[in-house]
Amino acid sequence: MTTHDIATDLTVDFDVYDPALVAPVDVFQQKAAELRVRGPILYSPHYGGHWIVTRYADIFRILRDAETFSSYPNNLVDAGQGKFIPVEIDPPEHTQYRQALQPLFGPARMKELEPQIRAIINELIDGFASAGRCEFVAEFAHALPTHVFLTLMGWPLADAERFTEWTDTALQGIPGASEEESAKARAEAAASVFEYFGAFVDRVRSGQEDADSITAQIINTPIRMDGVERHLTDEELRRMFFLLLIAGLHTVQGSLGWAMVHLANNPAQRQALIDDSGLVPDAVEEILRIEAAVSMGRRATRDVEIAGVQVKQDDQLLLLLCSANRDDAEFDDPDAFVIDRGPNRHLSFGAGPHRCLGSHLARLELTLAMEEIHRRIPDYALVQSDPPLMHGTSVRGCVRLPLTFTPES
Repeated sequence: MTTHDIATDLTVDFDVYDPALVAPVDVFQQKAAELRVRGPILYSPHYGGHWIVTRYADIFRILRDAETFSSYPNNLVDAGQGKFIPVEIDPPEHTQYRQALQPLFGPARMKELEPQIRAIINELIDGFASAGRCEFVAEFAHALPTHVFLTLMGWPLADAERFTEWTDTALQGIPGASEEESAKARAEAAASVFEYFGAFVDRVRSGQEDADSITAQIINTPIRMDGVERHLTDEELRRMFFLLLIAGLHTVQGSLGWAMVHLANNPAQRQALIDDSGLVPDAVEEILRIEAAVSMGRRATRDVEIAGVQVKQDDQLLLLLCSANRDDAEFDDPDAFVIDRGPNRHLSFGAGPHRCLGSHLARLELTLAMEEIHRRIPDYALVQSDPPLMHGTSVRGCVRLPLTFTPES
């Protein structure tokens, strides 16, 4: 697609990887709101050209129609290494992969992890509670999902720093660099991850790694594909583990960071959580809604109309979930944080066949974290001389968040 094919009033200069979107907290949301007012579907010339979809109803429709809107290829996040499994696989093949993974990340399995996750949370808080200050991202928001997810998967905690570096590069490229330089960096990071997991799979198969981990179960449990029972190939496993690594390490970090910034700035809502922990589950859903971390990509498999605009076969689409979640056609007072909002049909975990497999784990981590933080360090405050630093891209998050609070004695 080229820009001269698109009406001028539909064209916008929006780059999801623009470093100008990193801070302050609301810059990305402000831009998303401007796009939503401008129109339900717009066109950006970046990354080979793509449509930006801003409204809830259109995004919900697209997410549920995998036949018309394929998950692959995606020119916004593709690292040049082929498909990530299962998120870039369409039904019916996707369904077969998902059925193999679903029990491992289902609500019953996650519920069993609650005591372990709560213990990890309190261990992390122990590390800074007596100091009266912390850098919340490094000491908690990043450390929590990293510790929980690597332990769950049976991946070495000693490799956490490497995982973070690789996934940061895969998501963000090189901030400030050209599109070509960032694409090259993302491809190199992906290659490093694939090499790592190739070796890890070999160690599992030779009995050198934990045979009871989720990773070992994925490797050793056969799946049924097209009526034939078989094990996942090395290539399938590498692509699946890379996707799980990105999802497990980044999305919860961003939600935790945003929640702490918001609640520090809104003491009445924070006090409500302190006084009644029963409000936490609804508050978590509102945290997920109002600051959705992920923007999803799709490709039109045929000519199709979206919001009155003709989209051609193979056109790329960027679905701004954070915009959909603040659409006033779906939510009353959408820009307000309503601590007990209900119903709350947010799209932060997607919808349809590709709805996030890790949603139960993410909810559990966020809920337990909010409970324990408001029990142990409830009077946290931002450091005015060192404000929060956020990052943009297709998976948004929080990079740095200094906090102060009354030390535990």
